[in-house]
Amino acid sequence: MSSSRPLSPPHPPRPARAPRSSGSQRRARTPCPLPTLDGLSPSCVALPPGPWAQVLDFLCERFPQVPRADWVARMQAGRVVDAQGRPVPPERPYAKDLRVWYYRELPDEPPVPGEARIVFQDEWLVVADKPHFLPVIPSGRHVRETLLVRLKKQLGLDTLAPIHRIDRETAGLVVFAIQPATRGAYQRLFEQRLVAKRYEALVHWPPPRPLPAVYRSRLESVFMRSQEVAGEPNSETAIDILAEHGPVAHLALRPHTGRKHQLRAHCCALGVPILHDGIYPALRPEGADDFARPLQLLAQAIAFTDPVTGAPRRFESARTLDAAVARTAATGR
Repeated sequence: MSSSRPLSPPHPPRPARAPRSSGSQRRARTPCPLPTLDGLSPSCVALPPGPWAQVLDFLCERFPQVPRADWVARMQAGRVVDAQGRPVPPERPYAKDLRVWYYRELPDEPPVPGEARIVFQDEWLVVADKPHFLPVIPSGRHVRETLLVRLKKQLGLDTLAPIHRIDRETAGLVVFAIQPATRGAYQRLFEQRLVAKRYEALVHWPPPRPLPAVYRSRLESVFMRSQEVAGEPNSETAIDILAEHGPVAHLALRPHTGRKHQLRAHCCALGVPILHDGIYPALRPEGADDFARPLQLLAQAIAFTDPVTGAPRRFESARTLDAAVARTAATGR
């Protein structure tokens, strides 16, 4: 049984440097004609070339999950506007390149239990420790019940944006940038693999064969899953066994790459799927969340050299995985 090595930034602190212009910064300069409401920022769509007679026709085709009557009601209430903030009525003719602003609305959005904790905040960053089942950003059937919207409402920071993401089912640390001008510098840390990340997981045990210290494979996205395929590895995870509890083991996982569902897919491929995983090895129907059985995966620590201040940054989650509870629930895979 090996012990987990300490987490530290991949490189020593570098001198502070002036932030560079980025796509995020350029987008931030585009004026938004609608305010943020209770943490929810408006969305924008630019109308492409097409055969639609009215803007309403395009919106109905682009967003088929929203009934036409709902779009009509939003337009009549003035909740759909153009770049100048003028209401777009249902009868407005279609015009290529017109930018339309609106709020995403879900009338029956299910609540997500648990609260995020603020681990750190300064003028550049917010680090939050999120619960299981809470998405990081609005998507699909989650709009207001997301970490980003909750934090914007709680902190009053309209410019807040995540510089990376973790799965909705995963608990733990998520880092947000506050300043649009420096957001790109933080995002590049992840793109260039200059961030050290440590996860903990409770997995089914024992494995069919001894676990490697480092596991590599080629992962490709297939529908909602990542699938191992033949070819040069594009994903790498370091593995430490922290403890064994009968049918459950406690692992420390340190991903060197950031492929979709990498840790979940790697554990499953090694014959030790993470407890209560609704995707690996078997895909659970959408909307079948069991809040009493969260995925036993935690983004436990993160470290990097701050590209703006040059200071070393290291943050830890206060959450833990309960091996005793998980052991009693580990019946089957």
